[in-house]
Amino acid sequence: MNPPSRAVSGAELEPPQSAPAPTPHPRPFYWSVRRELWENRYLYIAPLGAAAVVLAGFLVNAFYAARGNATAVALQMPGGAGPIDKPYAIAAILITVTGLLTAVMYCLDALQGERRDRSILFWKSLPVSDLTAVLSKAAIPLAVVPLFVFSLIVATHVSMLFLNMCVRLAGGTGAALRAPSALFELWIALLYGETAIALWLAPVYGWLLLVSAWARRAALLWAALPLLAACILEKIAFNTRHFEFFLEYRFLGWFQAAFASGRPCCLPHPLATVFPAQFLSTPGLWTGLALAALFLAGAARLRRSRGPI
Repeated sequence: MNPPSRAVSGAELEPPQSAPAPTPHPRPFYWSVRRELWENRYLYIAPLGAAAVVLAGFLVNAFYAARGNATAVALQMPGGAGPIDKPYAIAAILITVTGLLTAVMYCLDALQGERRDRSILFWKSLPVSDLTAVLSKAAIPLAVVPLFVFSLIVATHVSMLFLNMCVRLAGGTGAALRAPSALFELWIALLYGETAIALWLAPVYGWLLLVSAWARRAALLWAALPLLAACILEKIAFNTRHFEFFLEYRFLGWFQAAFASGRPCCLPHPLATVFPAQFLSTPGLWTGLALAALFLAGAARLRRSRGPI
């Protein structure tokens, strides 16, 4: 007696399909940083505007210098102070200051703004911790803005060299077609300087983020008022200015800690003034970073407990 035959369907004859590839784990920190750049376009628009102003002024000055106008500002540092042209140093300073101002304004509004427009309710519904959100906001002034400012300074310097070449060729003066011999050293010193400024001002950015997470309005006033009150109280009570000197050291002490005496932009060899070992061994750097960590931890805790304004 033959065994009963079993009908085999076509689905059973097909080879087993492999399991679907697992979806890659999202990168909350990366996308949080990108979100900050999407929502705060002034972070790169303001430095770009400063670079445009520099290029426009340099172009006008180059035309006047090419025509031999005695009232034009000389492109070379007077008195042979160094081979770096003055406009290149001015461009670096102006773009850097613009980047610092935008970073400060961003920190003041970073955590208060999302509570004011109630978007914090949406962002808290996503699988992103408060600490990750605060660290992504801190990464903007500490890493993103300095890198963008440095890249923009280099691009501005290259554009200035190109414009100078075009103007000199059009005017028949080929002697000024060379690039400043210390310009490449200046770029390295600028990269080091932007890093030093970001690390040195880390507690300032952390304090501003902490105030932004706490204040309901007027974050700039709440950030500056306690510091000003402490200076006035110390002066009245003890007739001393230690806290004022501490604030001055915190805002401007990065230069003395990171560089030797003298201005790198006005020396023949800017790298001769760079002292990273001295900067890394400065106690003020590490105490500032410790304060920044405390401020950021407090900002994350406040973001967890604070609701919309």
